[in-house]
Amino acid sequence: MHPARSEAAFEVVAGDAASGLLLFCDHASNAVPPDYGDLGLPATEFERHIAYDIGAAAVTRGLAARFGVPAVLSRFSRLVIDPNRGLDDPTLIMRLSDGAVVPGNAKVDAEERNRRIERFYLPYDGAMGDAINAAMASGRVPVILSVHSFTPIWRGVPRPWHAGVLWDADPRFSQPLINGLAADPALVIGDNEPYLGALKGDTLYRHATRRGLAHALIEVRQDLIADAAGVAEWVERIGAVLDTMHLGATPHGVVMHGSLTGPVEPLS
Repeated sequence: MHPARSEAAFEVVAGDAASGLLLFCDHASNAVPPDYGDLGLPATEFERHIAYDIGAAAVTRGLAARFGVPAVLSRFSRLVIDPNRGLDDPTLIMRLSDGAVVPGNAKVDAEERNRRIERFYLPYDGAMGDAINAAMASGRVPVILSVHSFTPIWRGVPRPWHAGVLWDADPRFSQPLINGLAADPALVIGDNEPYLGALKGDTLYRHATRRGLAHALIEVRQDLIADAAGVAEWVERIGAVLDTMHLGATPHGVVMHGSLTGPVEPLS
């Protein structure tokens, strides 16, 4: 197990910066700092997907250990602030999430919004940027994999996919990942399902699209990674596909593919 560096807003799992792969987990935790209490919600709500991506942190850590690569994980609930949103996204701080009213967010004003950005969003964002910079400094351009999970049923409709791969306009990493997972006839793998990967301002837009780095976001259905056995199965399944890509040996380079969301904002 690799040592982890923990801060208030993020955890960094150490690994080989020159490995060719970086892992991010935006919704790793359902934790809320004590000074925010429970945001006015019962404890049961924090076991739901509205608070975090069930199983995603365990899969991220499992992949980091399997490959010896760095990983950056959030340490706060998406109910506090969602780091996988742009700062101008209206869902950055949710007042209503999948039927649950969040009393602690009802009266968030500009001052409180900025406080949460400074305390949680920017430190995690900075940690991801630091990990990319370290990889680039090693001489190997990294591929970025962001790990998420999704609910088996949404608004009463069962979702058929076992996993989905989300991407925007850069197919270099996403398509081999989709094809590799879909090669198993027992699996239903979504291509930009259950969500579209083109979201301006999200984590991969900020850190991969704008930098020309190959990337993908994988969504695994939550019931499949809700326990240790399921996590181990999916770590091996995803890992086996990544093995075939030889990420440590294959140079991907920096290539600007743009975005389906429109003109890409330059790095500041």
